[in-house]
Amino acid sequence: MKRMFGLCCVLLVALFGCKQEKAAPKLRIGVSIPAATHGWAGGVVWSTEQAQKKYAAEGVEILIATSPDPAAQANAIEDLLVKDVDALVVMAQEPGPITAVCKRAHEQGKYLTVVSNPLSEECQDLFVNGDNGSFGEAAAEAIAKLLDGKGDILVMEGIPCPINTERVTGFQKKLSEVAPGIRILESQSAGWNTQKGLALMESFLLKHPKIDAVWAGDDDVLLGAIKAYRESGRKDVQAFVGGGGSKHVVKMILDNDPLVKATVTYPPQMIATAIDATVQILRKTPVTLDAATDFSPTKEGQPVLIIKSKIVDAATAKEHYYPESVY
Repeated sequence: MKRMFGLCCVLLVALFGCKQEKAAPKLRIGVSIPAATHGWAGGVVWSTEQAQKKYAAEGVEILIATSPDPAAQANAIEDLLVKDVDALVVMAQEPGPITAVCKRAHEQGKYLTVVSNPLSEECQDLFVNGDNGSFGEAAAEAIAKLLDGKGDILVMEGIPCPINTERVTGFQKKLSEVAPGIRILESQSAGWNTQKGLALMESFLLKHPKIDAVWAGDDDVLLGAIKAYRESGRKDVQAFVGGGGSKHVVKMILDNDPLVKATVTYPPQMIATAIDATVQILRKTPVTLDAATDFSPTKEGQPVLIIKSKIVDAATAKEHYYPESVY
């Protein structure tokens, strides 16, 4: 979250028509995000609230709307539009139910930044996303290194959706390239949920007498899987690798947990990156952002900020540990 990267002013002028202005205009930004129904979403809410506090002193009003389901999110975006926001920053629970209202907001002249989950129909001005392909690739590289390129593993996927597909495809492709001696015994959904992770791991343990490693593609799932494994009394698994970079799992790596060897980053702080970018673009000032690592100039003519995933292991855990975060 503390990392900084500068984007070339010349590039920004070309993309955003940026000119330095003497006084920053007062802005009202509406932020629509899922409610904190699990750890990563809790990190999104926390990061949004931190951005709200930061900008309150700068004359920028951040209106936050959290929603427990897609229908509620569509209504929440409608409410934000009634409050005459200058821009919307939206992280969709499910793209379909909110695409129409987002498209209408854009047609009304509201600057639209979409984060993480792309809309069913592209209408945004800016897209900010984690790199889901690199998320899976980083996990594959971590497991390949931990197993020295050979062994039998299990994969605990997320909710079936484009994000999960990109992650699992990236994992499978990279694993076949760097460690063809590693075999995937089974790959099933654990829904990015701790209890589902526990239940799935219990099922895996009954079906597979020898397991060398597990990729729990979410840190919440990893916590459930670890609990099931330890309660089983088995000693065959050499390593668990997570996903997301939660402070709880990163702390386990820092503390040299004998089973939790690595996770990969997918920072919920990307919502704060999106808010920062939106504010600075509307102010027409040079853009300097926290948390982002890579910049892709265009996606079908639109600006895109991409945050690539990185391996968090014993060598790098300290730089990815944020104890003040809820995630």
